[in-house]
Amino acid sequence: MNSPQIPPVTPAIATRLPAVGTTVFTRMSQLAMQHGAVNLGQGFPDFACEPALTQAVSEAMQAGLNQYAPMTGLPQLRQAIAAKIRAVYHHSYDADAEITVTAGATEALTGAILCCVHPGDEVIVVEPAYDSYLPAIELCGGVPVLVQMELGEQGYRLPWDRLAAAVSQRTRLIVINTPHNPTGTVLRAADMENLADIVRGTQILILADEVYEHMVYDGHRHESMSRYPELAGRSFVVSSFGKTYHVTGWKVGYVAAPAALMQEFRKVHQYNVFSVNTPMQAGIASYMQDPGPYLTLPAFYQRKRDLFRAGLENSRFELLPADGTYFQCVRYDAISGMKEAEFAEWLTSEIKVAAIPVSPFYREPRESGIVRFCFAKKDETLALALERLKKI
Repeated sequence: MNSPQIPPVTPAIATRLPAVGTTVFTRMSQLAMQHGAVNLGQGFPDFACEPALTQAVSEAMQAGLNQYAPMTGLPQLRQAIAAKIRAVYHHSYDADAEITVTAGATEALTGAILCCVHPGDEVIVVEPAYDSYLPAIELCGGVPVLVQMELGEQGYRLPWDRLAAAVSQRTRLIVINTPHNPTGTVLRAADMENLADIVRGTQILILADEVYEHMVYDGHRHESMSRYPELAGRSFVVSSFGKTYHVTGWKVGYVAAPAALMQEFRKVHQYNVFSVNTPMQAGIASYMQDPGPYLTLPAFYQRKRDLFRAGLENSRFELLPADGTYFQCVRYDAISGMKEAEFAEWLTSEIKVAAIPVSPFYREPRESGIVRFCFAKKDETLALALERLKKI
C-alpha cells in the first residue's frame, strides 16, 4: 500500500534582523527599470573602468591565477596597498600583519564590527548612516547609540559635543564615515582633533569607513585616520577598489589596522569569505603601480559634480554642499510637501529620474525634505537627467 503524500513543512525560523527588509537601493533601482527612468539613485557608475585594468585581470586569468588566494590577500596587492597609504597618508602598515583584502568594503565593515563588539557593547553611529552598520551591530548583540548630524542652511555637520555626550563606560566602537554617504560631508583636520580628544585615554576603537577617500573636492585633502598616529592606533580603516576604480561589481576592498586588531579581524574573515577572487586581486595589484588613476580621481569627479550642480542651479531644487563622495543632496520643499520616499517615487515614475530618499538612512525614518542623486554617470546620462529635472 502506498504511503500517503505528506506535504513538505518548512520549520519556522526566528529572525535575527526583524527590522531588515528590502533595501531602498534595490526598490528604487527596480522602480527605475520599471519606468525607464535615468537611475541617479543607487551609487554605481554607468561608464566602464580603464581598459588597462580589465586587461590586467585577463592576463592574470590567462596566467593561471584562478585558484584560492591566501586568506589575507595576495602579497603583491597587500604590498601595493601599504605603499599607497604610506605615500598618500604617511603612515606605514605592515603588509603581512596589518592589511587584509576583503570581499568589498561591506564585508570589511561587518567583519570589523563582528570581531570586536560583544553582547551589550555600545557602538556610536552617526546618522544618516550607510545601511549595513546597524544590522552588523545587532547580529553580534551590540547596542547602537545614534547621534544625528545637524542640518542647517549650510548643509550637514557632525555635532561633536553630542557625540562626546553619547560616550559611556560601555562604548566599544565609534563608526566614522568620511567622505560621508549620503550627505557628501567631509571631515576636516579640526574634526579629527575632536575625535582624538573624545577617545584619548579610553579603550574605544574606531571603524573608519573611507570608501570615498579619493573623492574630496575644491583642493581639500581626505583626512584619513591613517594620517593621525593616535587615531590609527585604534582604528580599522576600510576602503574600496570598486569605488576608486569604477568596478563596484568586483566587490574587492580592504581593511588596514594595527596587528593586534587585524589578528581578531582575520578570525572572522577566514570563516566568512576566507579569501577574495584571485585574478581581480592580481589585476588590481598590477594596475596600482601607476598612482595616476586615484590621484586624478578628485578632479575627474569634481568636474561631474560641477556639471550636475550647474545644471540644477536655476531649478526649483536647493543644492546642499557636496564636498566629497559622488552624491549630491537637494532640498525639494519648493516643489512638493511630499514625504521623501513618496517624492523619490514620483520623480522616478513621473519625471523619469530616480533618486534616493535620505530618510531610510536613519533607524527611525526622519523627514528632512531631501533626496540624494548620484553623479557618477556619463555626461550624456547627466544631461538627460538634468533636462528632465529642470522642467519641474
